[in-house]
Amino acid sequence: MMETAALVVPITALEFIREEYLLIGEGPFLTVYSLQPQPKACASLNVLQNYRIHGIRPKPQPEDRQGSQPGEDLVVFGGKAVSLLRLSDDGQSLDPVCPAVELQDWALDVHWFSGNERPLLCVALAHNSALLLDPVVGCVLALCSCQEGCLLYSALLLGGTWETSVMVGGTVFNQLVLWRPGGTQSNEKVPVERRLSGHSGVIFSLCYLQEAGWLASASDDRSVRVWGVGTLGGAEGLCGDQRPPCLRVLYGHQARVFIVKLTPGRVYSAGEDGACLLWDWGSRGRVARTLKGHRAGGVRSLAVSEGGNGSGRWVATGGADGGVRLWQVKEEVEGGPLEAESLVDLGFKGQGMPKVVRVVGDGHWNQCRVVVNTDHGEVCLYEGGRWSLLWDGGPTYHSYCVMEVLRVRGWGSAASKEGLCAVGSLSGEVRVFLLSQPDTGLSLKGGPGKVHSLLWVGGQAEGQGRKGYLLASGADGLVCRWLLEVEMGDTGLVLRADLLDPLLLPPCAKRWLTSVVYHKCPQGTLFVCGDRRGSLLLFEEKDRANVEEPSRAEVRVTLNGMVESIDDKEDVTLGNEGKREERETNQLGHALQPISCLFGLHGRQGVTWVCDHQGLIYSAGRDGCVRVLRVVEKVLEVLRVQRACKGMEWLERVVLLDHQDSQNDQISPELESNCSGKEARFVMLGFHSVYFVVWDPVRQERLLSVSCGGGHRSWSYCPHQDGLSVGQGALVFIKQGVVLASQPSGEAPSREGSLDLREGLHGRGVGCVCYLGVVGVAGQGHWEALVTGGEDTSLTVLAVQSQTGAVKVLSVIADHISNVRTLTAVRRFDVGTSRGEQTAGQPLSALLVSAGGRAQMQCYRLLIRVNGESGQPACQVIQVASHRLDSQWEIKRNRHKTVKMDPEARYMSVAVIEDRTETVLLALACSDGAVRLFSVSEQRGRFELLWESFYHQRCVLSVATCCLEDKQNNWYVLLFSAATDGQIVVWDMSNQVTNPEDKPPTVPLTPPSPLLTVHAHQSGVNALAVWVEDLEVGLRNSARITLASGGDDGQLSATEIGVQYQEEAVEGSRVRLQILSQWKVPSAHAAPLTSLKALSPGLLVSTSPDQRVFLWKLNRTGFSQQGALFSHVADAAGLEVWKGSGDSGWAVVCGQGLQLLKLTYKEDGGNIVDGTE
Repeated sequence: MMETAALVVPITALEFIREEYLLIGEGPFLTVYSLQPQPKACASLNVLQNYRIHGIRPKPQPEDRQGSQPGEDLVVFGGKAVSLLRLSDDGQSLDPVCPAVELQDWALDVHWFSGNERPLLCVALAHNSALLLDPVVGCVLALCSCQEGCLLYSALLLGGTWETSVMVGGTVFNQLVLWRPGGTQSNEKVPVERRLSGHSGVIFSLCYLQEAGWLASASDDRSVRVWGVGTLGGAEGLCGDQRPPCLRVLYGHQARVFIVKLTPGRVYSAGEDGACLLWDWGSRGRVARTLKGHRAGGVRSLAVSEGGNGSGRWVATGGADGGVRLWQVKEEVEGGPLEAESLVDLGFKGQGMPKVVRVVGDGHWNQCRVVVNTDHGEVCLYEGGRWSLLWDGGPTYHSYCVMEVLRVRGWGSAASKEGLCAVGSLSGEVRVFLLSQPDTGLSLKGGPGKVHSLLWVGGQAEGQGRKGYLLASGADGLVCRWLLEVEMGDTGLVLRADLLDPLLLPPCAKRWLTSVVYHKCPQGTLFVCGDRRGSLLLFEEKDRANVEEPSRAEVRVTLNGMVESIDDKEDVTLGNEGKREERETNQLGHALQPISCLFGLHGRQGVTWVCDHQGLIYSAGRDGCVRVLRVVEKVLEVLRVQRACKGMEWLERVVLLDHQDSQNDQISPELESNCSGKEARFVMLGFHSVYFVVWDPVRQERLLSVSCGGGHRSWSYCPHQDGLSVGQGALVFIKQGVVLASQPSGEAPSREGSLDLREGLHGRGVGCVCYLGVVGVAGQGHWEALVTGGEDTSLTVLAVQSQTGAVKVLSVIADHISNVRTLTAVRRFDVGTSRGEQTAGQPLSALLVSAGGRAQMQCYRLLIRVNGESGQPACQVIQVASHRLDSQWEIKRNRHKTVKMDPEARYMSVAVIEDRTETVLLALACSDGAVRLFSVSEQRGRFELLWESFYHQRCVLSVATCCLEDKQNNWYVLLFSAATDGQIVVWDMSNQVTNPEDKPPTVPLTPPSPLLTVHAHQSGVNALAVWVEDLEVGLRNSARITLASGGDDGQLSATEIGVQYQEEAVEGSRVRLQILSQWKVPSAHAAPLTSLKALSPGLLVSTSPDQRVFLWKLNRTGFSQQGALFSHVADAAGLEVWKGSGDSGWAVVCGQGLQLLKLTYKEDGGNIVDGTE
């Protein structure tokens, strides 16, 4: 028996019931979410069995519902089925009113007819016809067809009765046709009364707004058209105006538009580009707001609530990634500010040209303080729409100066906008002052030469503390440091400066710092610095309790405006600083050297940003990469690398998104001891050509794009006030001597205004899936850990709770440059020995290898654990190695004598040959006709190509392995490879794995000769499953191997191979193989068999794009089908199985979505028998 335990497929239907419930159609399942007080799932039911839900239509209710029947009636349709359901008043139960009705054609729309004793439905069919249906009895009362009997892509039914009904159809000829189904006798075809032309593509969706007489259509041509058709249906069954005008043509989507909805004054559309656009009718059809919340693949369903309760409308979007996003649009915004890329000139008024701009405060830039530094040494402030001069540095700061501002927590009404400003000069002078008290400050000496850069490091979260570290990079790589603190004394504000030991950078061409972060861990207090050469440096702070207290300079701003200067060692005034400079010179002899260095990690263009979060370090550079690092035993170690989009090489910053979630996530002791926590969700800020871009690496989309002229300029980014809606932020920058600011959209989403009801997976097809293991204690809410690879070039680590069907995305890895075709994992619970068994509650550790297009491989270490308090799983990803064949070709000797590898070569399948202590041997099937053997070492962090064989001379589709043991306890490893010609080749890999020292071979290895060729299929072999049968003790000199395969011809084959062990090696092998018998099921599937897995010896699971999952038993008489299930995953491409507890197993089918199946069987005397019919 097979049953669904969890399902994630494209969301194809959404519908609101008032402001109380949201109905979601996912495959054949209908799920009800209650929206008040917090959205949560209430009920779920399999409504249409094997059809996808494509529409939900609640029964129209009268304004006065008193005396009506309890509950809410609704009709659900999809494919060729229509089902009538009733939702209880409390939303906790969903019950069918009658059995589902099977139709003869595809249903495109269903409309309720009112005023009848029992419910009657009008159904629009795909071949431009309509029928009157009694769903309770299940009979068709009337059927009417249009004279234009073409295929429809969309349909819309209107009217109160069958006689007055009007049908609007979107044809394959890019037209809208309007006709009346009840206008004539049921046996006559009805002519078209109105025909609307204008689209250049098929029409996917239709919507009618009765109050305004508008008809909207969404098309394949990326446009939305709104027609003034007038009254449709009504008491007289009118077909609207004779010549309906086209009121608006709305272009804004970058791909096909799938859905359109209408409300008074507003048009909603969503499509394949993953965006939901809100068009404002009163402004000639401009975009008022853009809603984005799904990964690649687009938005497949859209619903808009009626609103009217004062809190706005609910907008729900369902994506091809299986995610559901809920938004709240305030009603007062309709007709309000529009989303348009507009730049505001702040009208800078000051001496000289502005060089540096910084923003201090929360929210929009016009609510903050904008600080600008000019080439005349002036610091100007923009606040409240006016410019004012804060500070003039005089001739010392003319022609050259650098400035940096640290936001600190102040006092009074301007507490959130207080800041410390530091300005450095060409002569090494550094001036520090408060923005609220610019006339008083502290002069510091940053060395004998010019100050290359100034950097602030806050002691706490930005804007929360009143102290910070100031670093000034001077000549010869010397970085002076001070600890500055703002206090409120008895007589006024007090600014203190403690001189700390300087840092000394290693020699290089560009020897100054560009970024720094304060990193505190159990190993001590550390500073992680990035320099202009692209290196990351780690400095350790000395224990200040054991060293002499450094000098302290204090500036006290009294209440009456008088300025005093006090030195706690000696009496020193601001004008007499000779003694302090002498002490500062003595401090330079105690310069700190880096204890760890990653030289040139971000290339020659430099590191631009470093930050710390939950024990992990995030760095960005102008090489287009964000690197996640950790500190292990005071050594910097790179965990993983994340690239931005193509062409976005100039990265400037990383913005973390899950601050609030991470506060509730406790770090496990084993991760805390390694200064390593949960990896945060982040977005990248940088420059792409002449645009400033906010890039989401998970959803692979631009959240914000501002035309600023490129990266060679000073800028400051203002995120939205909630810190999460980064796509709605603003940019303040300098261009050609003008200070400009981008104007964000009128309504920015907030955490309260947008919510993920369901997390999405891959927006495009899922090509492979790999099972990792169990996380948590079995029976106590444990999770099954899986990894999926998709056509969107990403890997998704997820956890599935089989008891509840919950699916949680743990991590998204986007390092591949093409689609991911195959996955394999080696579980290692004892890292020291590379072996071991998982104990209850122990974190799951696995070595994951992914491969796919562009002949690219990636290797990761995954550590998955369950938080003891919340019970939620978390994953830490460590990048181990990366490899591409074309990069290997570039370093080959005499490469001019060889032919470069095919740039379109891709890895089709991967199998583990041997799991050693330090390395793992892998066999890969390649599309260029080669079988390649690689080794990957976690300690060395690299892949090594050992050998390659082009024996097949055509695309190799799959590989598999098995291990044998003879009576002398000698181990043999066999490799099976299959190609597009239907042949399976067997290789003896025993000599390749004989390496007791576990070191790379000193001499090149040569591929072995094939032992056996099996002719199994007429065309390509897509999947292999191999197992060894246990023989009696006296027959240990031989063995039997069963080789099962599935191919493009839809055939399921099995070959029994006899194995004889020989005393002497023949042609390099001591194994002799012979085919004993073969079994075949010619039409096991109605489409190519794409995946085949062995649950246990003799028990197989297969799947195919025909959406069938079969359970097979193999015995001496051949195959017998033990179970079958219609899968809700279209284009099934991958399969994974594993044994559960007792007589149960699990299977995961992936394609256009993911489905987890529970298999129940029982074993009787070694013979596997299905538990049910």
